[in-house]
Amino acid sequence: MILAGDIGGTKCNLGLFVQEGLTLRSVFQRRLATRDYVGFEDLVEDFLKQATAGDENANGPAIDAAGFGVAGVVADGRHYSENLPWVVDVSALTRKLNLKNIQLLNDLIATALSLERLSVNDLVPLNPGIPVPNATKAVIAAGTGLGEAVLFWDGEKYQVAPAEGGQADFAPRTEREIQLLSHLRVQLPHVSCEEIVSGRGFRRIHEFLNPSVRHVSFESPEGNAPGEITQRGLAQSCTVCVETLGFWTEIFGAVTGNFALQTLALGGIYIAGGIAVKILPKLQDGTFFKSFCGTSKLAPVLARIPISVVVNEDAPVWGAAYQALMSHQLQS
Repeated sequence: MILAGDIGGTKCNLGLFVQEGLTLRSVFQRRLATRDYVGFEDLVEDFLKQATAGDENANGPAIDAAGFGVAGVVADGRHYSENLPWVVDVSALTRKLNLKNIQLLNDLIATALSLERLSVNDLVPLNPGIPVPNATKAVIAAGTGLGEAVLFWDGEKYQVAPAEGGQADFAPRTEREIQLLSHLRVQLPHVSCEEIVSGRGFRRIHEFLNPSVRHVSFESPEGNAPGEITQRGLAQSCTVCVETLGFWTEIFGAVTGNFALQTLALGGIYIAGGIAVKILPKLQDGTFFKSFCGTSKLAPVLARIPISVVVNEDAPVWGAAYQALMSHQLQS
């Protein structure tokens, strides 16, 4: 049995998988709210209890290997992130699960590892482009934070490397973006791309555009301002939300275009994360692609890059599960 998960700042998506030949099959899965738990070990323990709920004779599933994609930087078996309320420490979880080895990955690495396992129905093309065989590919995902990963061809297969472009400085292109940067510099010590291209960026842009317009979700720390703004924007029930959604999408397109240039991802760009799925109609209306191409002399090159949205939100879980399986097989 393989235990795998996608550990994010808002929710944790965990699953149990069994091996069938060369593939894995999901047998149990749950999404749990990250901040409902005081630590990662408690979250995993509760998940395993839920997996055996209703079976009084069950002692818990026999876990052979585990893998987790975690939001943030992963180094020496620990993760570092401002978007999680606790630290994921492999050593503590190894003792709890009595496993020799647990794979801890950056969540974008896990997503990148899942791409070859995804079906055509798991991807929605924004630009068919002209993929260059064996060229570099890149993954970018906006959610609680902004994550990136790069896939490069080693001569036989794709290898995955992490990237932390979400922490790079936000680079404004237009007069309105310059004004937004000036506005945010008063509030934040460092205006990174992630401070705008993430869930929290929606309210920041909304308040920048028109601070006098308030919504119910703004009045409580538990309120889902990003969800309300994007829903109102898609429904066109609030003019400020419509403008916010458009502005955010433009910036996301530009950040993704810069990432494509920095990595020369001529093999394709994959847009993952929960926000992309929720605002898919907006990503499809041309705003994102126009901003992605930009106006630089390499705009024609960017226009030929295939762009796809990963609509299977379980992709990081599958990537982590297969990485755990591979590690287990190597140790066996």
